[in-house]
Amino acid sequence: MRKPRDFDAELKSLEHKARDLRNRKVQQLGELVISTGADALSADELAGALIVLAETKDAGKREAWAKRGAAYFQGRSRRTASAPDRDTGGPSAYQSGTQPSSGGTGAA
Repeated sequence: MRKPRDFDAELKSLEHKARDLRNRKVQQLGELVISTGADALSADELAGALIVLAETKDAGKREAWAKRGAAYFQGRSRRTASAPDRDTGGPSAYQSGTQPSSGGTGAA
């Protein structure tokens, strides 16, 4: 005879895993904001930028942003974790031609 399944325990385990995934997602988003230098923006500015991104239907813009993000992550994976500055200094950091005039990571 088969052992009956404990659905309550399985459900509790799945809820725990889902909560852990949500917490990890929030933490990673916070780390991303900090590592990109976007923590220098106000919450209103950051929310506005994210809303514009989410509302953009132009596939070309979204693809350019995705490539820029991929280049950012590839550049970060090659650097050491102890590097104090966030600016990679490479040309891929500002592919879309929106380079700040000072060459820094501040808002343009």
